[in-house]
Amino acid sequence: MSASSFSPTAPALVFGGSRGMGAAIVRRLAAEGRPVAFTYVSSPDKAAALVQDIEAAGGSALAIQADSADAQAVRRAVETAVERFGKLGVLVANAGVLISGTIDQFAVEDFDRMVSVNVRGVFTAIHYAAPHLLDGGRIVTIGSNTADRIGGPGSSVYAMTKAAVAQLVRGASLDFAPRQITVNNVQPGPIETDMTADLMDYITPKLPLGRIGKADEIADLVAWLAGPGAGYMTGASLTIDGGWTA
Repeated sequence: MSASSFSPTAPALVFGGSRGMGAAIVRRLAAEGRPVAFTYVSSPDKAAALVQDIEAAGGSALAIQADSADAQAVRRAVETAVERFGKLGVLVANAGVLISGTIDQFAVEDFDRMVSVNVRGVFTAIHYAAPHLLDGGRIVTIGSNTADRIGGPGSSVYAMTKAAVAQLVRGASLDFAPRQITVNNVQPGPIETDMTADLMDYITPKLPLGRIGKADEIADLVAWLAGPGAGYMTGASLTIDGGWTA
């Protein structure tokens, strides 16, 4: 299949799209004319509000409750999105959890939760979406710059999961190359969301650019990877972190 099969307005599915970076990604893809389905776990009000905002702007959106730790919920989310909007042009795997702690104090249950969402959740999203992706489509995962630099104690398990995603993307890019489907990984550093609100004063002085990143900046990079200009990029992990890992 040639790269000409790429469709700039084919539907998108975003796992983990109701708030923060995920919501910014959903808005950005919808603004480009794509119908967008997205999942949420425990924020139905935020999910509904996001759908309303997109529809008020003339777009199409669908919120689907699904925990990425549950493989069958991931499968059902893919099927629901495809039933509503048709074959997918873009898949974004953004769902993730962050639990901190040193290895000797880290609960095994928390380890299992992190792996099930951050690693298996990405695999299952790609696995179940693959048959419904158009040739020439785009897969984008949201990793973390901790895959390259941990920066301090307590992040070993989280960093491990994000390093696994980066390696999965490398392999997936080869698996899907015959279909001209690109697979790339975005590795954000500190981003201004509700999860980082209490860390601003601590993090900002450590960043060479002297500021925290914006969710819209991550969305812009995802939109580029999902767009026509990124057809020759695949298997890459793109770090966007204000110089943290430079």
